[in-house]
Amino acid sequence: MSRPEKVYLVVRADLPPGQQAVQAAHALQELNVQHGELVRGWYARSNTLAFLATKDELSLEKLHTKAQEHGFTCVQFREPDRDKELTALALGPEAARMVRHLPLALKERPP
Repeated sequence: MSRPEKVYLVVRADLPPGQQAVQAAHALQELNVQHGELVRGWYARSNTLAFLATKDELSLEKLHTKAQEHGFTCVQFREPDRDKELTALALGPEAARMVRHLPLALKERPP
């Protein structure tokens, strides 16, 4: 049996828990706006999310750059109320191997 297809939401662990959750929601909505067909297909097939964390804005920027280099679906969310800081990413299912080392958000502290 194959694993369900996932969409990956990655937030900054240096944000308070409530902000992490809201920023992840913003990133998912941005993915829906920019890649609606991908989101509709994922939603119909599995609707499975992974909520992950990275240490800070710099590590999130590096993850975004790596995703772009590999040609993965990846959208950023930059929070207007935080001077457009990068706060979250939403990545398509093809990014599974790239994010597998990240801890769950709100549960563990990233290295």
